[in-house]
Amino acid sequence: MHALTPNQKSISDAFVSARRKAVGLPEYPGTLPGSMAEGYEIQDYSIARWPDAVAGWKIGLVPPAYREAVGAERLVGPVFSGLVHSHVEGELHDMPVFADGFAAVEAEFIIKLGRDVPVGTQITPELARDVTASLHVGVEIASSPFPGINDLGPICVITDFGNNYGVILGPEIEGWRTRDLTDMPAKVEINGETVGETTAAALPGGPLGALEFILRLMQVRGIDLPAGTLISTGAVTGVHQAEVGAKSRVSFGADGAFDLVLSPLSPMAESGSTAANG
Repeated sequence: MHALTPNQKSISDAFVSARRKAVGLPEYPGTLPGSMAEGYEIQDYSIARWPDAVAGWKIGLVPPAYREAVGAERLVGPVFSGLVHSHVEGELHDMPVFADGFAAVEAEFIIKLGRDVPVGTQITPELARDVTASLHVGVEIASSPFPGINDLGPICVITDFGNNYGVILGPEIEGWRTRDLTDMPAKVEINGETVGETTAAALPGGPLGALEFILRLMQVRGIDLPAGTLISTGAVTGVHQAEVGAKSRVSFGADGAFDLVLSPLSPMAESGSTAANG
């Protein structure tokens, strides 16, 4: 990676600091980069400075209005190990978000890689299926200190860690290798109201198509993906914005369900771990 510009560094500094302090950023902290590649340079720089290991990656769809301009249909961001929540049946998950920023609940299908995919690997649709150890139901919590993160578009999202603040990893989907993956249902309710309901067909190419995308992107970015990496494949029913205190139920028919509540994020402890990560 070549040297970042002062503007790129200042954007990273602002988002890293705001995340550590759990405070909002009322305005975008700099001049928005002109390309996805410049945005990923900021993301890489921020990841290198964050005091936690990357356990996985979230994928987000680029809104159709932006796709031609940025030359991409999807984007990615890191999921840090301290923000991976294992589902316990019957548990109400306490999911911290930025009280003065943006927060949303998303139904997701999550893939766990069964083997390493190092830089230099030839990526094919067959490889994407072969490297998948398991397919799970889950939830992504999208949250950023900047309330307008989605309003400024995908490059903005990339520059703030992909707008991720954790995932809930649910049970493995039984028999997924022999099922029609596009038929799998998903529904999100917030405060008792259904805000999104569809099937995995809403994801272009389904979960494995999303995995193939990120495998190819990481070859370009020069990032190895080790066995055990989690890939949250995209918001199936959409991005459902919610406020602190909102209760949500995310369900996948017979494959599982989650209950969660959004709580205010606490500042990061001096040790470097998050003070509240559920």
